Amino acid sequence: MMEASIEKAEKSGLAVAIAVMDDGGHPLLTVRMDGAAPVSSYIAEEKARTAAIARRETKLFEAEINSGRTAFLSAPVKGALEGGVPLIVEGQVIASVGVAGCKPEQSAAIATAGVTAYQTWA
Repeated sequence: MMEASIEKAEKSGLAVAIAVMDDGGHPLLTVRMDGAAPVSSYIAEEKARTAAIARRETKLFEAEINSGRTAFLSAPVKGALEGGVPLIVEGQVIASVGVAGCKPEQSAAIATAGVTAYQTWA
């Protein structure tokens, strides 16, 4: 998953941070590419953690906030921005990928590349 996400970022000319979490939101691996802002690692981890424990893409939280449900801003999850994608196998979340350091849709595309690579491999 990490290799596919890094490859997607490199092909897009982006320097980002990428985090992979297990199903409980515990860190498995975080990579901050050369040139990525230090804070991007923290944000990527929070996006991945949120996707894992919420069992859904983080862009859905962002959409809720943008539509006026500002209560989500005080939710215990911190990664309520697009770029966190859960890996779902047979209806169960088994991991997640979070990406930060670029535009939201780019973050989501890079995270999705990692998830798709695993699904294709498995």
